[in-house]
Amino acid sequence: MKLKNNVAVVTGAGSGIGRQIALSMAAEGASVAICDIDMEGAGKTVDMIGKEGKGEAAAFHMDVTSEDEVNKAMAAIAEKWGRIDTLVSNAGIQIVHPIEKFPYDQFRKLVTIHLDGAFLTTKAAVKYMYEQKSGSLIYMGSVHSHEASALKTAYVAAKHGILGLARVMAKEGAEHGVRSNVICPGFVKTPLVEKQIPEQAADLGISEEDVVNNVMLGGTVDSAFDTAGGSIYRLYEATLGRIAGQPGHIAYTTQLMTGARSLLSIAQELLNSTEFQTRYGSTNNSEF
Repeated sequence: MKLKNNVAVVTGAGSGIGRQIALSMAAEGASVAICDIDMEGAGKTVDMIGKEGKGEAAAFHMDVTSEDEVNKAMAAIAEKWGRIDTLVSNAGIQIVHPIEKFPYDQFRKLVTIHLDGAFLTTKAAVKYMYEQKSGSLIYMGSVHSHEASALKTAYVAAKHGILGLARVMAKEGAEHGVRSNVICPGFVKTPLVEKQIPEQAADLGISEEDVVNNVMLGGTVDSAFDTAGGSIYRLYEATLGRIAGQPGHIAYTTQLMTGARSLLSIAQELLNSTEFQTRYGSTNNSEF
């Protein structure tokens, strides 16, 4: 098991990509803190992990916009498992409007959850990581960390900000053995994305089919939604330190996912690459 003895904090783990990340990390032996404001969803994720019989999990109520709540939850996690090795900053929402119709309070709400939440959870987590001289900060970015889309002033601004935060933490964390990485998936058909389809159709005056085919997937390689698998594989790489090198190196990475690619195809591509084999040696593909 690749993540045995790893204590991972995953925000927004009550549904969507966060849940899949938590399930996958637990399957590799991690102890996973399922953090969310939706305790029903968080409890369901814990139950799903329990049924698999690998790793372990517990639910923690965490409003990532509240510094006091973040600090208390992080302290409870460290008390339960004795350490914090990995932070996956994944909690987020989506709100879409043209800028002239975008309510400022809604703009602030989105940016606060994504960017302030990443800042507050990082600030709380590194307190424990710095003491143990090791750790991995993993931020869920987006294709919108690099590219813009109409109607998404708040989301694009927040995701660009997360990229900057991760770059800073790569430098600040290096001397403490703490790595920083950003994973940037394309459109994964989660509840967050599904909610956008009718909203964008109404704002743009087009059909929902046109939103999917022309707005969301029009610029992708194969006009298909991503799977969570690619993001999860890159998360494994970041957690294990294969992306950012050994602790103490100043490094950051982004992975731009612009079409549906399976976990297996990405794994095989990496394993067969000259760069991977030069750095880590030849690996039996069955390991993955």
